Amino acid sequence: MEQIVKNLENQIELKDFKLNSLLEITTAINSNKNVETITKLFEFIVHEQLGYERFVLFNKQDEWNCLLRVGYKGKVHNVDIEGELGRFKEITMIESSKSKLLSEFDVVVPVYHKGNPLAYLLVKGVEYNGKYLSQALSYMSFLQTIANMIVVAIENKRMTKVSIGQERFRKELEIASTMQKLLFPEDLPSNTRMDISAKYTPRHEVGGDYYDFIPLGDDEYIICIADVSGKGIAAAMLMANFQATIRTLFDYQRFDMKTLIEELNKKVMKSAKGEKFITFFLAHYDATSRKLSYVNAGHNHPFITNGKTVEDLQEGCIGLGMLDELPFINIGEKQLSPNTTIVLYTDGVVELENEAEEFFGTDRLVKLVHNYYPLKMDDMNNLIFSKLDEWKGPLDLVDDTAIFSCRFF
Repeated sequence: MEQIVKNLENQIELKDFKLNSLLEITTAINSNKNVETITKLFEFIVHEQLGYERFVLFNKQDEWNCLLRVGYKGKVHNVDIEGELGRFKEITMIESSKSKLLSEFDVVVPVYHKGNPLAYLLVKGVEYNGKYLSQALSYMSFLQTIANMIVVAIENKRMTKVSIGQERFRKELEIASTMQKLLFPEDLPSNTRMDISAKYTPRHEVGGDYYDFIPLGDDEYIICIADVSGKGIAAAMLMANFQATIRTLFDYQRFDMKTLIEELNKKVMKSAKGEKFITFFLAHYDATSRKLSYVNAGHNHPFITNGKTVEDLQEGCIGLGMLDELPFINIGEKQLSPNTTIVLYTDGVVELENEAEEFFGTDRLVKLVHNYYPLKMDDMNNLIFSKLDEWKGPLDLVDDTAIFSCRFF
């Protein structure tokens, strides 16, 4: 009778211990304690309250890592966790093992969540035989429960950080997109002197293409187009910086074209540090003399046409940001006859592929311009983009796409 009472007392004591431990863990998690505090609490339960002198807790976040180690002096870094422990699906006694890691412990306690392994707890000091085995297994089952609670809480914290980071990135991207749109010209002129229109579809929320129209007084104008190498937010931010730089240079100083290109090359090299470059076409048009001066810095060749003949604008230099010093800069010049059209575009237009993996191509673009030459530039650009949509069919855009069309009467 005395033994029965004692056993009942032990069971009650064990239940009280488990309930108190669960309460402490739950309180810590609900109080949003940091990971270090939660793991220290787990260590206290295993080491101080249950008396296990050696244990290791491996946890998978982005990769497997050792979350907690007590009494074990072996290596825990660069351990092939999946290879060593992946076969354990339930609490398992280790009677013997060729594994150097497993041979140091008595029990493997796996922690799974939704069918995926989140953690493995290895414990030394569990007695296999006699009356202690049942109690030891009960403790292991309990440790599995609280380890599950801890690692899920840690994973939730990690996912919350990821979610906050993604939200911050989304807002930064939204701000960058708004800033970039502000840098594009809002009103392009369409009057008795000229008809200018642009159409642009970025592949992502923030794009890497750029065009601009900058009046210099009443009779002189700057037209330009650019494309940054690479994709993503870094490329888009480099282009946004480039846009602002061009505007600043024209607002505060007047450079000759060669000096302007050299200055822009320095700015791109400083911003991109040689990791990206920008192809750029810049033209200066004097409406009085009808003279067009230009530099093509490695960009797709814009073309000028009267609806019948075509000339490429290819004089210039290499792309900006490729080298610290540009080895050469050639200034191209053209005399524009009345009713001449200049079409500027980025490679997203001519390199757009259809389902047969054929490029749209420059020849097809020129043919469209010739076939619909009488159209206003805005209508022309809309028609070109309509043809591009037909060309790609159900495929997604693979690059930013921009057309900048200018007709000088």
